[in-house]
Amino acid sequence: MSKTSQRITPELRQWIIEQAQAGHPPETVLASMRTSGWDEDTAIAALETTLTTFLESHAKAGSPNAVLMEGVSVPEPPLTDSPCMVDAGDREVTILVSMQRPRVVSFGRLMSDDECDALIALARPRLERSQTVVNATGESEVNDARTSKGMFFTRGENELCQRIERRLATLLNWPVENGEGLQILNYMPGAEYKPHYDYFDPDHSGTPKILTRGGQRVATIVMYLNTPRKGGGTTFPDVGLEVAPLKGNAVFFSYDKPHPSTKTLHGGAPVIEGEKWVATKWLRQGRFE
Repeated sequence: MSKTSQRITPELRQWIIEQAQAGHPPETVLASMRTSGWDEDTAIAALETTLTTFLESHAKAGSPNAVLMEGVSVPEPPLTDSPCMVDAGDREVTILVSMQRPRVVSFGRLMSDDECDALIALARPRLERSQTVVNATGESEVNDARTSKGMFFTRGENELCQRIERRLATLLNWPVENGEGLQILNYMPGAEYKPHYDYFDPDHSGTPKILTRGGQRVATIVMYLNTPRKGGGTTFPDVGLEVAPLKGNAVFFSYDKPHPSTKTLHGGAPVIEGEKWVATKWLRQGRFE
């Protein structure tokens, strides 16, 4: 790329903003631009003008959620050497898919058939129409976006929950006490959970109240307790990914900031035939009380 042909285009500005929102410091973005052939002076000018304009415009708009955020530590399975299997303490779990952005990992054989069946049996008598969090108040309500039935176990409520929670803590390198209790959900034909984010939006007035119980959510793991005949996958619309809901398997994803730049928009696709049972666990920054 010749120096005379290097222009600061709208596409370049957008790319710089996306890198910053993803948590990459300016020096890392500059190094990437130089590696791609950008003249250092041009790259520095692009960084300075783009980030300054972006921050000023959003500060005037009064939108703190759009301002660049620092990423925080998140749960992470031990996949540095690209293993096919990892030790989860009491069983080995297979790695089916690993994606970096968004950070998504699909696990195979996380739970046995007997464990899946036992969770369903314990949850079934306690099912009620699922609710969602009301951001303005921090309370919960029935919402048309979520057409399932569900219930919550308290953390460590019984031996089975304790076993699964210890396994997840080992697998994801995250303390047991930083996890919410398991939520069991049942989706019948046509039921779905439309695309949404699991973090609590910092722009909403009810979020401070929610965060007093353990801080922000930083990761989610969805465990499939049965296999529907058709439909019911976990979808990630931003990246065109759908994870099949196979009994005993799971999908994990993390988000180091409460912002759409994490690309963790996800949903539960409608069940077409059969029914779907899942166990969902959310992980917090700190101890969840």
